[in-house]
Parts: sequence; structure tokens; C-alpha cells
Amino acid sequence: MNASTALYTDRYEYTMLDGALRDGTAERSCVFELFSRRLSGGRRFGVVAGTGRLISLLRNFRFDEAELRLLKDHRVVSDETLTFLENYRFTGRISGYREGELYFPGSPILTIESTFAEAVILETLALSVLNHDSAVATAAARMSIAAGDRPLAEMGARRAQEEAAVAASRAAYIVGFGATSNLEAQRRWGIPTMGTAAHAWTLLHDSEEDAFRSQIANNGVDTTLLVDTYDITTGVQTAIRVAGTNLGGVRLDSGDLPTVAQATREQLDSLGAVNTKITVTSDLDEYAIAALAASPVDAYGVGTSVVTGSGYPTASMVYKLVARQGTDGGWVGVAKASQDKSSMGGRKAAFRTLEYGKATSELVIVSDGFEQVATAAAVPDARALQVTFAEGGDFDSQYEGPAGVELARAHHARVREELPVRGLALSKSDPAIPTVYRDAED
Repeated sequence: MNASTALYTDRYEYTMLDGALRDGTAERSCVFELFSRRLSGGRRFGVVAGTGRLISLLRNFRFDEAELRLLKDHRVVSDETLTFLENYRFTGRISGYREGELYFPGSPILTIESTFAEAVILETLALSVLNHDSAVATAAARMSIAAGDRPLAEMGARRAQEEAAVAASRAAYIVGFGATSNLEAQRRWGIPTMGTAAHAWTLLHDSEEDAFRSQIANNGVDTTLLVDTYDITTGVQTAIRVAGTNLGGVRLDSGDLPTVAQATREQLDSLGAVNTKITVTSDLDEYAIAALAASPVDAYGVGTSVVTGSGYPTASMVYKLVARQGTDGGWVGVAKASQDKSSMGGRKAAFRTLEYGKATSELVIVSDGFEQVATAAAVPDARALQVTFAEGGDFDSQYEGPAGVELARAHHARVREELPVRGLALSKSDPAIPTVYRDAED
């Protein structure tokens, strides 16, 4: 995407910029932090996703003639601010959790250090990307845990806005889904695709047998036949009669899936199709997948639940100013004190303490400014969680594109192994590990 992303913002970000340029505070050095106060739905962990997408979008955060014209015509900002925006390029520093990393309440997921003028207008873009993608990734990770070693395919494009669907495919793949039905996700992110036929294919033909014969002629005997358009028992019988016992698979999309899967396995085995695999779909979520753990199911296809965050379509992340330079040049930690919406001032350094390879806490070390920020050497028994995404306005390209997706997928697979056993449960509870705050001077 090469078009400008500068209007992926809320208007008040520009009115704040306009006022800050007018009163002289626009050039104050600031630290903004993106974090979540709590995990949605009583979940035990969250997964960061969308960072690679965000980096690419920030590269294109610029003001061409069309963007400046809209701001001028609708009197969003003054002429002086338009002049400032003509030459806008982010020149600060961005750091944060790697894509695929686990997060917990208070984790400093993204830190943006720059002038107020440069950083304040990035709020909505950063939140819209990370809130959506992290919500999908968190739900998809829970599904992946429930599925165990059985393959998962994402097939929810028709249940989401078209661009959100592509982003959801990407997020699901990062946390363990093996394929998507979405061809744009394959083109853009290199994600493997899958898909054979829908019920319309069977209904198109004069008989189920005709549909199966045609599909096999077109796709080969390794294809997966959808056997529940009419009657499952008859469909399975027809499938094996047409394809033989080397049929690749059958798909079940309706009925009481544990019961139907067991009956289908028994029928396939009785017909000699002992290697024919069973894929189930039909409005699956993490709970339905877990309920099928003891059933003879070989693979799952998940649609609506994964692209909508399985009931929690946002990760509820916020973007807050946590430190700034005062008039004397010194650093001041600032925080919001509103009831139930408070924030913690100061720049944060984050570490995950480990014992025998399992996470025991999210350690967040807080300082007012830059000089006292803790380094990995100060916490030798923990894993540092933050990396640099941009320095001096130069973005690190290793986290972008298909290669960045594969990097995030590998990272997630590693760090998920750190979850304690209680973190793998699907029931609502406290976070799997506590978030512990420590002052940098301690």
C-alpha cells in the first residue's frame, strides 16, 4: 500500500497539533505508550499482532496535495499547521514488543519517542491496527492451543470487511493457523491458501455423485469432498464409491459434530477408507474445538469466530502520553488519574522473568526519562521484551512483508512455550502471570 495514510486519524489529533504549534509546546520531546489496562474477556494472555503492518503504514504517513487540501477545505487546521504538515516525516524512535509476543495488562506494547507534534497524530492509526490484529491473534492463539497438533485453516473473509479480512488472515497465521481461504492474504503476505468446493457445487449438478465425479476429475483423488449437502451417511458412501478408498478427505459442515465425526470415521473405516481425513467447519470457536479433542477429527476450518476475535473484536489498547520534557528541559512522568482509566507515568522497560523456562511475571521497570531506562544487563534472569522498530525515523524493514510474517510466526511459537500450564486454559481467570512494576532507581 503506497497511498498516504495520514488521514487514518481522528480529527482531534490535528486540532491538538494546531493548538500546540500555536502555544509553543509542539516541539516538546514526549514519550507515548500503547498498552492495554486489562485482557478482554477474562483471557489469560494476549498476543501482539499488526506491528509489521503498522510499520509499513507509518512509512506512508505523509501529506500530499490531496490530504492538505482536505484539511484546508474543511478548516481542520490553520495555514501555519498546513505548512508544518507539508514537510512532515516521522523522525523519532519507535520500540516495542515483537509481533507474535505475548502481552499482559500494563505491558508497554509500543513506545513512541518524538516531539509532541510528530507523535500525537499517530494515535488512531497505531490503535486501529494493533487493536484489531491483536484481538484476532489472541482468539486464534486460543484456538491453536485447543486444536493441539491438528491443522487449522482460517476461512472467515466473508464475515469481515475486506481489508480487515486480509489482516485477520495474517494475524491467525502468525499464531499457528496453517492456511487461509483468502487469496489476497496469499498475494500480500505469502500465506498458504486452501479450498475445494461449497454446497453450491453439489447443488449445481444433477446429483451428488455427478458433483463428486466432476470435482475428482478436476482436482484429483486427494481432494476433500463436502458430504453433508443432503445426507451425511449417503454422502460418505457416494464419496468412497466414486473416489475409492484413497480419497483425501471429507468435510462436515453441520450437525452435532462430535457425534457426526465419530459416525463418519466408523463409516469410512468400514468402507476401507482408513486414511481418508475428516475436516470439520460449521461456526467453530475455541470452545467447540476443545470439545472435539477426543473426536476423530483431523483438521478444522474456522470462520466467523477468528476474524471477529471470538466475541472480543478489539484488544482495548490505549495510546497515552507518559513522559515529556518540562520547561526546564528535565523529564517529567505524566499520568492520567481518571477512575478506572488511569495510566502509569514514565518510560518503561519490560522483561519477562522465567523459571525453568516458564514465565513467572511481566516485570516493568519505570523511569521518568531516557537516561535511567533499564537494560537487559540489569535483569539477567529475565528476557528483554522490547526491540527497536524505528530510529531517527528510519524503519527496520525486517519486520515487514511476508518475511516479517514468518519471523513473527516463529517468534510466537517460541514464546508460547513459556506460558505456564494455567495460561493454556480457556476459562475466564486472572492473567497467567502478574505484571510487576519496579522503579528504575531501585
